[in-house]
Amino acid sequence: MAKTAGIVLIGNEILSGKIADANAAYLCRELRALGVEVRRISIIPDEVDLIAAEVREQSAAHDVVFTSGGVGPTHDDVTMEGVARAVGTRVIRHPSLVALLERYYQGPLNEARLRLAEVPEGAELVADGSLMFPAVTVRNVYILPGVPEIFRQKFDALRERFRETPFHLISVFVNIGEGTLADHLNTLVARHPDLLLGSYPEFSNPEYKVKVTFESKDRTLVERAVEELLTALPPGALVRVQR
Repeated sequence: MAKTAGIVLIGNEILSGKIADANAAYLCRELRALGVEVRRISIIPDEVDLIAAEVREQSAAHDVVFTSGGVGPTHDDVTMEGVARAVGTRVIRHPSLVALLERYYQGPLNEARLRLAEVPEGAELVADGSLMFPAVTVRNVYILPGVPEIFRQKFDALRERFRETPFHLISVFVNIGEGTLADHLNTLVARHPDLLLGSYPEFSNPEYKVKVTFESKDRTLVERAVEELLTALPPGALVRVQR
């Protein structure tokens, strides 16, 4: 069974449409490539109680949880406090982060900058030499910033922690509609309940009408199911197979 993940996007700016989130789609792609199945994505405002409740629920339901946003020096950066409440601890000012910030800013720190040194008590700081500031994780929760460039840098420092047996994917493109294709797909699902089968119609693509995806951690299962569909398709229906 695949390791599961949840994603919590935090920020009033996402809910109001001021900012379009890019982190969830990126993370879904990266985790899938590592063999991890994302089971839930939620978007919540910058409110401590809501963050705590959502992180607590997802932490119990999934192997790993990633938060995005709400990490910084301003009044609405309350993710650290929310995560701390979720795991039943408090926020502390980490001495290693204070020292790192003092070196970075080359002098005394004001209260806003000192907020950047606050983490849930018991948190682990993860640095791989490529990060200016370490990533923060507590239990199975990974606390990442909302800025996409920094989000990706920090995930890259963590990524090998999540590597599992990979998913195998084959895509089949056909020039018949879903109405004609549906019976074949339903038969495949009934015959192979562990197969992850997706059907994605196109209405303006001149090349094909439906893209069908076959996924599993069992490569043999994927290959077998693809061959069964190809055998069942009417003549001329297949456009191409992408492995």
